[in-house]
Amino acid sequence: MNVLIFSLTAFICTSAGGLLALRFRDHLHLILGFTAGVLLGVVSFDILPELFALAGEHALDPGHAMIALVVGFLLFHSAEKLTLIHHAQEDQYAEHHHPQVGLMSALALVGHSFMDGVGIGLGFQVSNAIGVAVAVAVIAHDFADGLNTMSLMLAHNNTTRRALLLLALDALAPLVGALSTLFFRLPAGVLSLYLGFFAGFLLYISAADILPEAHSRRRSSMTIVMTVLGAAFIFVVTRVAEG
Repeated sequence: MNVLIFSLTAFICTSAGGLLALRFRDHLHLILGFTAGVLLGVVSFDILPELFALAGEHALDPGHAMIALVVGFLLFHSAEKLTLIHHAQEDQYAEHHHPQVGLMSALALVGHSFMDGVGIGLGFQVSNAIGVAVAVAVIAHDFADGLNTMSLMLAHNNTTRRALLLLALDALAPLVGALSTLFFRLPAGVLSLYLGFFAGFLLYISAADILPEAHSRRRSSMTIVMTVLGAAFIFVVTRVAEG
């Protein structure tokens, strides 16, 4: 019951974040700046600390997870560039706005949200206290996850209908992930590789995709401020959850 309640809360928060991005799409450069900071914060203050803690607890080699991080980064970089080359050959696009890129980025976030739900479910398998702590951390940044998904889709010229579909998938992902843990247990070694792989995905999306997109739309010092605020927001959220 606890797993279901917290997963439904994550669903609501993700949806609210995405609808906010849709409502204020005229200020997308500021939302994208905040989004980049959030993703950087999630990697730095959430995923990597969890990865190293997991490696220490189970005597795993963190180097393997770091290899997975590099693979994730380079895989997304390669996929994006191949997509851009393909479209350049077909349509001679001059700008970095392609629906497929936004779709791939959003799907990466859906995968991350699914594993957030898995984290909630596995936390409750250990104890109610750990499950609640994990759930609070997930719910706190699920609002930003929804915002990120919608921002990525709109930034790359996807239709509103497609963006809402991806938002729905992102909102449902934590619920599906949490419920899936009723049927399996994820080995610590596999989880550490997942954390590294998606850290690489999110680093690429933040630094090489969202930030350049934000500044290309409108050069503004406020975009930089929003990026700093996004990273600071996740820093505070993770520290509160730890407390």
